[in-house]
Amino acid sequence: MLIIGIESSALVASVAIAEDDRLVAEYTMNNKKTHSQTLLPMLEEIVSAAGIKLESADAIAISRGPGSFTGLRIGSATAKGLGLALNKPLVEVPTLDSMAFDLYGAGDALICPIMDARRQEVYSGIYEFVPLSRCDAEKQVYAPLSGVKKGEDPLVLVNVVPESAGPLSEVMERLNTFGRSVIFLGDGVPAYADLIAEGMKVPYSFAPAQLSRQRAGAVALLGMRLFEHGITVDAADHAPTYLRVSQAERSMER
Repeated sequence: MLIIGIESSALVASVAIAEDDRLVAEYTMNNKKTHSQTLLPMLEEIVSAAGIKLESADAIAISRGPGSFTGLRIGSATAKGLGLALNKPLVEVPTLDSMAFDLYGAGDALICPIMDARRQEVYSGIYEFVPLSRCDAEKQVYAPLSGVKKGEDPLVLVNVVPESAGPLSEVMERLNTFGRSVIFLGDGVPAYADLIAEGMKVPYSFAPAQLSRQRAGAVALLGMRLFEHGITVDAADHAPTYLRVSQAERSMER
């Protein structure tokens, strides 16, 4: 199974190739270049370097949001174009899920990705990793790929609080009620570190830089899990998930 991953929900532009639960290649840039200038050239480069033909992909995994309206539109257009040209399905991977997945093995800590939505608001969710044997099947976000060996008890990513857009203060208030340590990650960390210090009543920490931003590798690997369970969409039907209306739409309503 071969999955192409695309991530453009924020400043980070990232593409990846995953095959049989193995990350073959990943190209990530975290600067101010426009995603429309970077995504396809980056993908062409890693496909060429890995000696893989795009036609051999089983699906295109796209980070479907929430995030930057412009970034999501560019990523969506790129994934849709590839899917239609190659006649491949798309796998829509929630952006916050893929961010939390990077902290596999976080122990008993809750994981809270926060993406800066401006005006002290964030896109966020709350996650934890739970051994499969102790996980309520209805709460599983990503079941393990087939091929788990007998006797293994892999960790399963579980969504404790669904993704949402709103004030950071409300997110912290909710986190404090769990009475557990928290790991924050995302571009909301540097933007609101002082507010977090003021509002958190439980122990917390910030993920290291290499794990604190979106990565197409996580999108591709989670996309592989969804694909294995038949959770795909036709390329023509894909649309990003914004969680809230744009500033232009709010201004028009006023």
